[in-house]
Amino acid sequence: MNNSALLDSAVHKSMVRLVPLMLLLYILAFLDRANIGVAKVQYMADTGIGSAAFASGASIFFLAYAFLGAPCNLLMKKVGAKRWIAFTTILWGLVSCSLAIADTETKFVTTRFLLGATEAGFFPGMIYLTSLWFPQKNRGTIIGMFYVGPCIALALGTPFSGALLEGLHGWLGHPGWFWMFLVEGLLAAAVGVFVYFYLDSEPTYARFLNEGERKALMRELSQEEQKSVASKISDAIKIPRVWALAIAYGVIQLSVYGLAFYLPSTVAKLISSVNVTFISTLVAAIPWVVAGFATYYIPRYAAKRFAEAHYAALVLTIAGIGVIGSAVFSASPVASIFCLSLAASGFIAVQPMFWTMPSAILSGSALAAGIGFVNMFGAFGGALGAPVREFAEPIFGNPMAPQIVMGVTAIFGAILIYSLRPQQAGSQQPIAEEVIAK
Repeated sequence: MNNSALLDSAVHKSMVRLVPLMLLLYILAFLDRANIGVAKVQYMADTGIGSAAFASGASIFFLAYAFLGAPCNLLMKKVGAKRWIAFTTILWGLVSCSLAIADTETKFVTTRFLLGATEAGFFPGMIYLTSLWFPQKNRGTIIGMFYVGPCIALALGTPFSGALLEGLHGWLGHPGWFWMFLVEGLLAAAVGVFVYFYLDSEPTYARFLNEGERKALMRELSQEEQKSVASKISDAIKIPRVWALAIAYGVIQLSVYGLAFYLPSTVAKLISSVNVTFISTLVAAIPWVVAGFATYYIPRYAAKRFAEAHYAALVLTIAGIGVIGSAVFSASPVASIFCLSLAASGFIAVQPMFWTMPSAILSGSALAAGIGFVNMFGAFGGALGAPVREFAEPIFGNPMAPQIVMGVTAIFGAILIYSLRPQQAGSQQPIAEEVIAK
């Protein structure tokens, strides 16, 4: 076999071995950060935790996640991807378990902060693992697969959480949310142990590749590494369009988590249920199932027409209209679920298309720094999702205010994205690090 064939074979085998594991890890991570949305009503009733404390606990996760991401990235490179991913998965699983005994506001907020801190190294770890195993041309496809993870986590995980919440309620004298946090946290910890024995640190030690495949893959990765350049966030903040991208991504994440944390309780109200039940979680999964199909098909359709920015702006606008419509038509469960499905589809499907935009604006070190800067804003946006939902209604004195604020904010983000479409730049080329230096 020639070098190209050996490289293709190595990449294919690496995808088969690593991508399912990476997707499983992302599903568990998203499930452990979002399952408080399923337990919200019963958990708050049993512990006496107020709405403000719940919003603080939901938000503080993202603050820890944002500020500790970079230090975790440095530690990961010293420890190695295999040990780091296994260790952090076990650790966040155990912290998630401890939510089962977080029966005061202080314990809840502290545990959520620790969960954010332990998960902070996860996504950088996945990106680093991708860079260790896959050539540049394949990384976009691999990373794009991650965005199916939240849909799977919420479509399957929400009913799973609901089953634990309802089915195990009262077992051994504990409420259902106790068992939900415990079981789902232990699942992550168990997978972390599995990762340690399953994952190879790098292609050099790959047990599933033959000698020729290992050499071909290592040669390609080594050549790409020699061409790489260093990057700093200070490069990115000098570019106004990066700020526009960052704000737009913050809006997207605000919308995603503003929806994810409150969808189960919202659906429970729509079907006239006081508490979140297994049936209501099945209904709550519908928008995420629809979002999964939208996330698979819409970005591919947009890519074929080289119009990702246009479609990103369009689906985010539809999502904004959908979340407003869910409040307007709240008297009709069917119409409201339809609107929530539009919202979920837009908020998730926009993301793969959004991440094609930085490379159309930036290159070189500016691209790497810009991605880091935009991702940090996304974490801050996620931190605002719960407070917006909790405080918009009392501030505006309207029960529809949370959805209207989220919808208008999403449409604002769509306008920002549309303003950054390639046609707007005319004949301009992506901004490289050399331009910034000037």
